[in-house]
Amino acid sequence: MVWQSMGPWLLAILAGGLSTLSPCVFPLLPLVAGGSLQRHRAGPLMMGLGMVTAFAVLGLLLGTAGPLLGLNDVRLRQFGGGILLLLGAVLLLPGLRDGFSRWISPLANGANRWSARLDTASLAGYFGLGAVLGLVWSPCSGPLLISALTLVATEGHALQGTVTLAAFGLGAAIPLVLAAYASRAAFLRVRERVLKHAYRLQQGFGLLLMLLGVAILLGWDKRVEALLVGLMPDQWVSLTTRF
Repeated sequence: MVWQSMGPWLLAILAGGLSTLSPCVFPLLPLVAGGSLQRHRAGPLMMGLGMVTAFAVLGLLLGTAGPLLGLNDVRLRQFGGGILLLLGAVLLLPGLRDGFSRWISPLANGANRWSARLDTASLAGYFGLGAVLGLVWSPCSGPLLISALTLVATEGHALQGTVTLAAFGLGAAIPLVLAAYASRAAFLRVRERVLKHAYRLQQGFGLLLMLLGVAILLGWDKRVEALLVGLMPDQWVSLTTRF
């Protein structure tokens, strides 16, 4: 219960942040977010809001689809565990990561062409740009995004799906907004550190995904969940499982 309520959210925020901090996305943040800041002081915030909203809607649709299709929970969990294992391997192994990027690049190209049509002279345009940035960056962030989608699919609840992918969008939007409002000198200092450790962080998350995939396939996550529930006060369990 506790893991079902909080765990996917925390993993989604982490995955979203890592998707923006990836070496092929992070250096572009000043160009993307800085341009919006020059036209509108609130431009970066609207881009972040658009990103969170788009992912929340995607989570709602995916979370609703499972129950409507009558998918078997056991098979869905087994499929999700296998996907997490695969995505973990993609993040760990450069060859697989490069192959995944080439495979998903047509989606990014389509989203990029669509985003070019947006009127970025208005705040609404920046909201729309934020909504499609996740797809534009999909060759870099794809494994992390799909891991969040997999967590939503294995939960199979509309509210849980909405909150989980909104958390992913929030994690992705925070570096975007901070880069927009940071000074050039501050960004360059952070940029050096991020690029130095980005691949290591992604590989660490890939290992975490593989461990989570194994845990789901073997049912260990349910055992850990039951253990945590037994150790926690009833009031806290009630609070974390209310929604």
